[in-house]
Amino acid sequence: MVTVKRKYHTKGAKQRHRTPAKRPTRHHQKLLRRFHHLNGQLVLWLALIVVLGLIFWTGNLIRSWQLSHPAAIQVQTPAQQHQKFIKKIAPAAIDAGQTYNVLPSITIAQAILESDWGTSQLAQRYHNLFGVKSDDPTQSQVLQTQEYQNGQWMTVSARFKTYLSWEDSIRDHNLLLAQGTSWNAHQYQHVLAANNYQQAAQALQQDGYATDPGYTRKLIDLIEKYQLNQYDPK
Repeated sequence: MVTVKRKYHTKGAKQRHRTPAKRPTRHHQKLLRRFHHLNGQLVLWLALIVVLGLIFWTGNLIRSWQLSHPAAIQVQTPAQQHQKFIKKIAPAAIDAGQTYNVLPSITIAQAILESDWGTSQLAQRYHNLFGVKSDDPTQSQVLQTQEYQNGQWMTVSARFKTYLSWEDSIRDHNLLLAQGTSWNAHQYQHVLAANNYQQAAQALQQDGYATDPGYTRKLIDLIEKYQLNQYDPK
């Protein structure tokens, strides 16, 4: 038989105690506070350096872009924008005028009036400068427009022809004046026979090109204000 010896602790037996952690002295506490203070300042300085670096880098990036795109940052006045539009379409108006016997001044003035200096949705998205309509759904877009009917302006929906460029729009417009409509080949004969822009503007109204009763006067005012007759044959 195995005898197990058991150990008993008596009252007088020594018990083990954990050594308590030493509390930091005032000197140590002062050093810790100073360390945390300096560490916080270091983080602030690093953040400031990063922000200044980003500002400097962004400034250089903007300056580089401005140097490589000088035209993009030029703010143009309305008068400058108007002259830019005239110079852009004048060559096509002159070329089409020589082919179809339409005065370039009339073409340019109509483009200005019909497209609001090329800024209309029809001109910007679909390159239609003259509000030319079409029944072909594959080459047209339905948009709202203002038309003068029964003595008042009305908003109507119509299908307008789409083009690949303003040059195409100008050629097609001159072709329309030269060949007339599908129901009348001589629709605009008085426009083609005009000797000057005053006669041509009056002929457009006479031949039923526009519904606006003030169309003729508006064209003449534009031609004279911007001296568009300088592009007409001498």
